[in-house]
Amino acid sequence: MPQQLIKVVRPTKIELIKLRRRLSLATRIQKIIKDRVSILILEFLQIARQTVETKRKLLDEFSRTYKALSIAAGYHGYIALEKELIATERHLGIAAGLRNVGGVRIPAFELKEAQGVVRGYSLVDTSSWLDQTAQLSEKCLETIVELAELQRSLELLGREISRTKRILNALEYLIIPGLQATIKYLYMKFEERDREEKSRLKRVKVLLERR
Repeated sequence: MPQQLIKVVRPTKIELIKLRRRLSLATRIQKIIKDRVSILILEFLQIARQTVETKRKLLDEFSRTYKALSIAAGYHGYIALEKELIATERHLGIAAGLRNVGGVRIPAFELKEAQGVVRGYSLVDTSSWLDQTAQLSEKCLETIVELAELQRSLELLGREISRTKRILNALEYLIIPGLQATIKYLYMKFEERDREEKSRLKRVKVLLERR
């Protein structure tokens, strides 16, 4: 399939110089974008692995928390346990920041708790299973926040990889081949012009010799 010319250009040396400069710039940009895509893909794969590990970790923590909660419910009874759990309610917040990865700003989340807040139940009047359930629940919350950060990072990186690949494809399959085809077209025009000029000079020479 013949490559389409960038635009209709006048076959002049100045246009050729401009096009060759544009081709050189486009080639350099293509290399930079390829390197950036490689960095983004490596980071994406690393975060994807971390996401899988974090999901497994969260499922394990959920399982252990449910087990501890079931034992605590059996020990205290559901009504007494519900009262103790209500007393443990606290206000939580998430601190959000940003970090730069290959030019992409991805989130950084951190679970924040109110300062000076302690658990509302008595360690003396309750079993160790309730305390263990509370500790495991906190770990679950931390892991959920960590997983949210990873999944949002994957989304942003995936979107940027897709966008950058479109730019790379445009350079690789449209812009650079178009510039190359246009440069080739100009060279052909120059050669055609040279042949016409040589032919004209020969005719002129013949006419002069006849005189």
